[in-house]
Amino acid sequence: VQLQASGGGLVQPGGSLRLSCAASGFTLDDYAIGWFRQAPGKERERVSFISRRDGSTDYADSVKGRFTISKDNAKNTVLLQMDSLKAEDTAVYYCAASTDEFKIWATSRADYWGQGTLVTVSS
Repeated sequence: VQLQASGGGLVQPGGSLRLSCAASGFTLDDYAIGWFRQAPGKERERVSFISRRDGSTDYADSVKGRFTISKDNAKNTVLLQMDSLKAEDTAVYYCAASTDEFKIWATSRADYWGQGTLVTVSS
C-alpha cells in the first residue's frame, strides 16, 4: 500500500503546477484525500480535501480560488492544480488518505501518507 506524490518543481510567481497523488495497493476513490504542505521552519498545514462520499471539496483560505483538487478514478490518482502561485506557496506538499473524513481534514491525521514533493515558487 503506497501513495506517491509527484509534480513538484520550480515555478515563477504567477505560474502553475499540477501535483499528482497516485495510489497503489488500494483504491483512492474509497478514501477521503487531503493535500498538506510544510514550509521550512513552519508546521504542516492543510491545503485541500476531497470527500470519498460525495466528491465535495474544501480548501484552506490561503489557496481558495487558486488551487483545484480533483480525482481521476481511471488512473487511481488525485490531482491538485495550482494556479497563480505565490512565493508563500513554497513548501513540501504531501497527499494523504483516510477512510475517516473528519480525521483527515479536521485533525490532519491519515491512514496513509505520500512521501512529499517540493514546490518552489521563485523568480
